[in-house]
Amino acid sequence: MARTVLHLANTRGHANHGWLNSFHTFSFAGYNNPERVHFGALRVLNDDTVAGGMGFSKHPHDNMEIISIPLSGDLEHQDSMGNKTVIRENDVQVMSAGTGVAHSEKNHNSKQEVKFLQIWVFPNQRGIKPNYGQQTFTPEARHNQLLEVVSPTADGTSVHIQQDAWFHLGNLDQGFTTDYAVKKAGNGVYAFVLEGNVTINGQALHRRDGFGIWETDKLEISADSKAELLLVEVPMEF
Repeated sequence: MARTVLHLANTRGHANHGWLNSFHTFSFAGYNNPERVHFGALRVLNDDTVAGGMGFSKHPHDNMEIISIPLSGDLEHQDSMGNKTVIRENDVQVMSAGTGVAHSEKNHNSKQEVKFLQIWVFPNQRGIKPNYGQQTFTPEARHNQLLEVVSPTADGTSVHIQQDAWFHLGNLDQGFTTDYAVKKAGNGVYAFVLEGNVTINGQALHRRDGFGIWETDKLEISADSKAELLLVEVPMEF
């Protein structure tokens, strides 16, 4: 029988620093919940809003896969690998920190907020050479389907991650139903509802709710309203 964990939106950690309004699904910074440290290899899922002209100054990371998914606005990225870019809505960015990298992230616009998901996944190999990837995915490509945007396969169709993990995004019409087949035995799937209402394996979920499910090979998904959904498949043992 499948095992599950439910994280309702209003149970997340929250920190409002004025320039940064952040909701933490898992323990992060000042939010420490020993029952919500990670879901398998998924370590951080932060739902961030950054005020115009503000951002995170240069800071280091190592041995972590860092995924950024802008939901609105434009996020400016610079790193010690020499990358300087802007990621926008419909972009997905992955930075493999490996042996160590420093980066900064700031709102590219002075008057408009930027909203984005910051996600950390433990890698399957430590001490690798740092790497950077970014790709644009059209909204049409994920209309009424689960579009693969992050995967361990470096074939150019999705952004590469140093882990047996897959991310899918879907923009679903009300009444749409589909299945998701777990890609690797022993993996679990963490579903995060970006907008709207969905039901997954009988569990009703609403905006910004999170639902982890493992020890199953399939998810049954139905959109109870127009909805946007993120699925993160990760190893439960790593």
